[in-house]
Amino acid sequence: METSDIKKGVKILQDGQPYVVVDFQFVKPGKGQAFTRTKMKNILTGGVLERNIRSGEKLEEADVEERSMTFSYPEGDDYVFMNVQTGEQVNVSGKAIGNASGFLIDGAEVNVTIYNGNPVNIELPPHIVVQIAETEPGVKGDTATNVTKPAKIATGATVQVPLFVDEGDWVKVDTRTSSYIERAKAP
Repeated sequence: METSDIKKGVKILQDGQPYVVVDFQFVKPGKGQAFTRTKMKNILTGGVLERNIRSGEKLEEADVEERSMTFSYPEGDDYVFMNVQTGEQVNVSGKAIGNASGFLIDGAEVNVTIYNGNPVNIELPPHIVVQIAETEPGVKGDTATNVTKPAKIATGATVQVPLFVDEGDWVKVDTRTSSYIERAKAP
């Protein structure tokens, strides 16, 4: 791979680890060699790395594949995902999923990242519609303030919701920030 091939979303190997390019900028100083300033996220650990890559430098493409799969069920510490077209099932460890496990709904479509034949990460849909499992009761008239309270959703995660949201209500939640978006209708 050449430095001219760098763009957002490209997966490359750096120091033996797979990274995805999050941001890049081509820089041509008045003096000296041109380079590409990159910001990369480690696919395995989630750590961010900023690196300048000189023009003409060779890069190695990472053996990373993204597969669209649906969540089936938890199995011990693992989570089972299925490819709807082929019926193939993949087990992803709970350690690789991390906090995203709190937003997994049966049948939810996710992107499973596979590195060297092993599933290492998942990407959730940007938002989900889910029911509130438990929260403190709301007080009538508490609709005009920006005060929030913790609420446990049906998948097990806890999100901050406005005071007027009650148990049993359906809400739309942003999975990237773990935050309440709005009330929603039951799916």
